[in-house]
Amino acid sequence: MTEKKFKTNHQAHEGKKMEAPADEEISPEAEIEELKSKLADSKAKVQEYLDALQRERADFMNYRRRIEQENAQVSRTASGTTIKKFLTAIDDLERALAHRPADDAWSNGVDLVYRKFLTILEAEGVERIRAEGQPFNPEFHEAIMQEPSDKYESGTVIAVLQQGYMQGDRVLRPALVKVAQ
Repeated sequence: MTEKKFKTNHQAHEGKKMEAPADEEISPEAEIEELKSKLADSKAKVQEYLDALQRERADFMNYRRRIEQENAQVSRTASGTTIKKFLTAIDDLERALAHRPADDAWSNGVDLVYRKFLTILEAEGVERIRAEGQPFNPEFHEAIMQEPSDKYESGTVIAVLQQGYMQGDRVLRPALVKVAQ
């Protein structure tokens, strides 16, 4: 069998022509079709690589967003844990202020410290749970007493015995309440 000889791009650009037997010459139309086929294959590979790159980029963006959300959640959890430790000190300040002597300079200083604590809680997104006069909700309230009441209907919070707090949508500490029977 005779060896087929084709023109290469390099040889075509340099103007060199290979001589092949007349019956085995490639027609310009066949050469164009072959080049079109190679171009289509190359375009398909480019599209495949582009699709893979876009998928990887989207996966990376999703990964980055997920890590940022997880870091924010860890930060909120750590912040909430620390804040819960201060809530007992705030409770003690509230009790001290409830029984303070009138116009005492020392008790005014305690009041100032208490207001600073409340400012810090507010800056951290911590809010008091509204309880008194609200229907009892076990997600936000912890009932420790029940009492008959003419003023409130059954299942309503009559009094808050210990204030509850939330940070965003997370309950840091439920309110300890007395509920109407």
